[in-house]
Amino acid sequence: MAKRRMLKKKINDIIDIAAGLCLIEAARASGEKRKEYGKLFMDIDDMRDEIIKRISHTEPGSVKLFYKKLQDDFDKGMIGFFAKLEELGKDE
Repeated sequence: MAKRRMLKKKINDIIDIAAGLCLIEAARASGEKRKEYGKLFMDIDDMRDEIIKRISHTEPGSVKLFYKKLQDDFDKGMIGFFAKLEELGKDE
């Protein structure tokens, strides 16, 4: 139980940093871009909720495969987030 709590805390910390970067970029952006940054912020927050829910309800049986898939999904989500953040920043 404590390991899941630590995992949730680490995921929250990582997503807080990513969301903070998004907010900083949104503050510097023009009006139209701010809406896109807002959508990106909501996407990262939704990803946090989904990952935390998945950790809270670990599938019994193949726990190792469950967490491997969870890590892969989290990594892909974060890579996608930073790619979108970079793309939005290039247009300015």
